[in-house]
Amino acid sequence: MLGRFWNPPPADIMEAVNRRIIHVDMDEFFAAVEKLDRPQLRGRPILVGGDPAGRGGVSTASYEARAFGCRSAMPMVTALRLCPEAVVLPVRGERYREVSDRVFEILERFTPVIEPVSIDEAFLDVAGCERLLGPAEGIARRIKADIPRELGLTASVGLAPNKFLAKLASDLQKPDGLVVLTERNVHEVLDPLGIEKLWGVGPAAAEQLKRLNIHTIGQLRRTSAEGLTEALGQLGEHLLQLANGQDDRPVTPDSQAKSIGQEQTFAQDLAELDELRRVLLQQTEQVGRRLRRHGLKARTIRLKLRYGDFTTLTRSQTLPEPTDVTQEIWGQAEALLLAWARRSQRPLRLLGVTAAQLVWQRGQLPLFEEPERLKQRRLDQALDEIADRFGDEAVRRGPPDGAEEPQGDS
Repeated sequence: MLGRFWNPPPADIMEAVNRRIIHVDMDEFFAAVEKLDRPQLRGRPILVGGDPAGRGGVSTASYEARAFGCRSAMPMVTALRLCPEAVVLPVRGERYREVSDRVFEILERFTPVIEPVSIDEAFLDVAGCERLLGPAEGIARRIKADIPRELGLTASVGLAPNKFLAKLASDLQKPDGLVVLTERNVHEVLDPLGIEKLWGVGPAAAEQLKRLNIHTIGQLRRTSAEGLTEALGQLGEHLLQLANGQDDRPVTPDSQAKSIGQEQTFAQDLAELDELRRVLLQQTEQVGRRLRRHGLKARTIRLKLRYGDFTTLTRSQTLPEPTDVTQEIWGQAEALLLAWARRSQRPLRLLGVTAAQLVWQRGQLPLFEEPERLKQRRLDQALDEIADRFGDEAVRRGPPDGAEEPQGDS
């Protein structure tokens, strides 16, 4: 039971794989870009997101606003009650993607092994570049220096032997931090941290662990596997692996991936369907552009939904033929989301969309194609070319047609 100690397997987290993984996370990205474009906003609390009159949510809260308790995914009306003096700004997706592309251009100087996580964060494996560029810590420091020098923005960077530890490290000294985790200091750093720092520990799981008198990662690490599995099921086994610093997932670039996806974990479970649709549309646009960048098309569109108790659902749709057309990907992704909402909508901890069963089909546009599909394909191509040359702000894509809000259980 919980009183017995569990010893990790003898294989150390640093052995064999020899990975040097860097996680780069831009600080308050949307708000930071707004401050960059409008210097008069510096030092003021900023909330980027939807209209408070229309049940909009907060996409990014600046650090000044976070001091009042504001956070992402919070209803805008709630955030304004906490911080009435905040400046509310709409989401400028095109501008943020333009800056994001410039960030990724910097990252690509150091390694081709880059896995985008979202518009403002990525994993890099630099183990294969150390002979040419020097030690991984030096590479991390150069990335941290190049981003503010060239873009006027800051990033928090974590360096570790695996993805979980690298992401955790980048969060430890935000903003503008650099933390290095190794086999020598990993447990020294992790053990005192609250259990909320572990992936998958939301408010419900944290409360359950605290009822078992488990408040820190170190306490969890010294708990028996049997006891945690009995108390938390599959989540218990997952958390124990993380508490021991174990994560064997590789960094997978888009060009080598069997699938390309975008997902977002919310600070607080998100219930508003309109806000979920907005997040899903942003993810879909990123997936479409990444497919086209690598000459790939997808046969299957997959939706990932995770509740606060770590229960994870996937819904997928296989297409009649592969596609890289943003509008077609969005149509399938939105349909899957609305079908889920009609049947069993609950607040979500995580939402993501993935293009799977990829095929390589770079080449000219088909000679014979339905006029509407050809129109959308040419629109995607034109927007990509304009964005690559002039930046995303040079042209905007019109929003997709709205869908009726599903009726039924919510």
